Amino acid sequence: MNAERGEPLIIDTCNTTVHAIGWKDEDRQMRFMQKDGTFPVVFQKAPGHWSPFLMDIFTTLVEIRWRVMFLIFFLSYILSWLFFGLCFWLIALVHGDVSDVDNKPCVDNVRGFTGAFLFSMETQATIGYGFRGMTENCIVAIILVTVQDVFSCLLDTIIIGVVVAKMACARKRAQTVGFSKCAVVNLRDGNLCLSWRLGDFRGNHILEGVARAMLVRYVKQPLGTIVMSYQDLHIRNKDIVLATPATIIHQLEPGSPLYSLGPDDMLRDNFELVVSFTYTGDSTGMLHQTRTSYTPADIHWGQRFQEMMKLGRRHYTVDYALFNVTTRVPGPLLSAEEFHRRGCPAEGSQSHGPVSAPGKRVRHTGSGNPDITEEVMQQTSF
Repeated sequence: MNAERGEPLIIDTCNTTVHAIGWKDEDRQMRFMQKDGTFPVVFQKAPGHWSPFLMDIFTTLVEIRWRVMFLIFFLSYILSWLFFGLCFWLIALVHGDVSDVDNKPCVDNVRGFTGAFLFSMETQATIGYGFRGMTENCIVAIILVTVQDVFSCLLDTIIIGVVVAKMACARKRAQTVGFSKCAVVNLRDGNLCLSWRLGDFRGNHILEGVARAMLVRYVKQPLGTIVMSYQDLHIRNKDIVLATPATIIHQLEPGSPLYSLGPDDMLRDNFELVVSFTYTGDSTGMLHQTRTSYTPADIHWGQRFQEMMKLGRRHYTVDYALFNVTTRVPGPLLSAEEFHRRGCPAEGSQSHGPVSAPGKRVRHTGSGNPDITEEVMQQTSF
């Protein structure tokens, strides 16, 4: 209805795919990297092979979950209080402080296990209520309280260091720097280019970083083994100052592994585009890395990203609501190799296939569904 009135047509392709091919379940490719940057890789080790985790115990504690860290935090202190409390109670029992009230005690007002536990907790936590205290009657008790003081300092250093390291973990900062949910292929200066978007969602900007892209393919051998191959993609201006959202560009030129692939060939191909951005945080000075991956279904041909930055009176305005929004643009629906061989502009490619109409905006909020066979599923909003 809006099309008849001359109003712009808005197409929402949420959770749908435009060019999809039918894949069988047994032939479906597993992603090399998930969209959040994690790898679906599980290492199988020999039984009892825990030496890598024990040799680097600090890194192991930093990488465990917070609920496990809190459990270790509580148990480390409670068990140490119980252990040294038991030792003080045994010293009092052997010295006769428990059975003989008139005996000069090793520790004042410690006549049972409860008093020994409270003295252990007060000593290690440096509470110092003044009711219980060490005397000069037992050299063993004096040595034990000295050992507990040194142990408490060591335990506090380890626990506090691990907690601080987990709070300042680089992975949390990496979650505030993100890539667009899709990549696009369009014409730039007469050449077909593959591009994707990168943005910093926090107010404190990243001063400098390095972008990198890699094409990952895997071949399944007859015996079930998998052979991985990696190819680096050349990126224009890979050193990025991320004060505003940036568009990372890879030109489809001779030497590029995507040079001979058209839109249909790309969907039938079996590869994954792994992109990353390595940078140093300006607040902590720590090295961070944000990464994601694009499958052929995530690469949209004949589209470009919507402009999201405007110039105000005093500052630049960035609308992150348009971060994943793309617009259809005219472009050849053929490979860069074929396009260069024919030497034809974008308008000359209309005879070889349909060209996306300009002025239509598409919002991509999910990846394509490979189970859809030879269909175009679009939800039109009027």
